[in-house]
Amino acid sequence: MGPKIDKLFLEVAGSPVVVHTWRRFDAARDIDEVILVVREGMQGAFAELAESLKPHKPFRFVSGGKERQDSVWNGLHAIARATEIVAIQDAARPCTSEEVITRCIEAARESGAAVAAQRATDTMKHSDDGSTISRHLDRSQLWAVQTPQTFRVEVIRQALTAVREKGLIMTDDTAACELIGQRVRLIESTAPNPKVTVPADLPYVELLLRRSDTSQT
Repeated sequence: MGPKIDKLFLEVAGSPVVVHTWRRFDAARDIDEVILVVREGMQGAFAELAESLKPHKPFRFVSGGKERQDSVWNGLHAIARATEIVAIQDAARPCTSEEVITRCIEAARESGAAVAAQRATDTMKHSDDGSTISRHLDRSQLWAVQTPQTFRVEVIRQALTAVREKGLIMTDDTAACELIGQRVRLIESTAPNPKVTVPADLPYVELLLRRSDTSQT
């Protein structure tokens, strides 16, 4: 988005991006508590969002870490002791449906780990140098991984412990599961589930959110 722009607070369909995401999980029947991992200095801004959102589910704020895996680690330390399943969500992914949240949670309860994903539909190529095609890839075997990424608590704790012990940096929680040999179920997200990353994403996300609001009225 560029420097000095916090995409989570950009307004889309009448509310900041992160409010839409929070609202989805607050409304999901299989979610009991929401932990928001927030970078230092932003707790006050998120507290103001909570005042306007008035969530129904218990929530709390936790300080984030240097890397994504550090933030997830901090969040895991804040969950209720009795928690069995944790769903890790990108705050900038505001269109996630309750249906995919439920399916991911159910799959994690059965197999230990699951992730929302979409099948690759474009023709896929690999480039060794970043400027020319090196080889063709079979798109039937390729998936775009999204969130939520859901885990039995003991599984993700073991995976992240292994990452920390090896001094690795993982940008994806399922990659930590690969490190310990934990299979991760792919849960196809048939409805659009985009992440706000660049300015061009905003009109599309706005359209999806307004369509969702209309269908629920």
